[in-house]
Amino acid sequence: MTDRIWTAALVVIGDEILSGRTQDKNVAQLASWLNVQGIRLAEVRVVADRQEAIVEAVDALRARNDYCFTTGGIGPTHDDITVDAIAAALGVEVVVHPQARAILERHYETRGGLTEARLRMARVPAGADLIENRLSGAPGIRIGNLFILAGVPHITAGMLDALTGTLEGGLPVVSRTIGCWVAESEVADLLRDAERAQEGVSIGSYPFFRDGKVGANFVVRSTDPDKADACVAAVTKALEGQGREVVAGGV
Repeated sequence: MTDRIWTAALVVIGDEILSGRTQDKNVAQLASWLNVQGIRLAEVRVVADRQEAIVEAVDALRARNDYCFTTGGIGPTHDDITVDAIAAALGVEVVVHPQARAILERHYETRGGLTEARLRMARVPAGADLIENRLSGAPGIRIGNLFILAGVPHITAGMLDALTGTLEGGLPVVSRTIGCWVAESEVADLLRDAERAQEGVSIGSYPFFRDGKVGANFVVRSTDPDKADACVAAVTKALEGQGREVVAGGV
């Protein structure tokens, strides 16, 4: 374990996400999984099924993060172009991975056989390794610091499970939540001072309007559980000192 902060980015690929036909669930799923690995999800970009858009996003995000993930666009149809785009970004050819082909042949042996369309799911950028997919056969792809995952959330989850423990990371972030019926603008200075007083701690403020009243939940995050607890205690004491009721776990 190390104090160094490891970061990852996600490129969500698909016209269906941008059109609103499909609601993305992979951002939250990946963020939670990464945190357990000691890696922060630093940025997310959603792009259309266009090669130039995928190339631009992948090039930018892989350069400034330790890891870059993509979801979507690795199925059997003509508009599944993620593999081609990433091969173009890396300047390598697209090849049929022999192990991926064998996996698909076994998977489709009793399902009509390996058609030309299904064989597309064995294509990888040259030099890539596979990420196991126990659910639907077609594997994910790993090359350098790039991880090419399926877009279907439960299949994505299985691929992430296969990657668990294989990425180098730092200390996972812990979080503590408290809530209060108060306008966040009234306690902005209090929160700022509390965050400054405890190095290595961040405080997020999440306001809401409920039952005709305003309130906010405050989430304290740190890689050090003791620092997180100390910060929560300090904020709670300060809020109660103003005569406010604090709800552990959030309102």
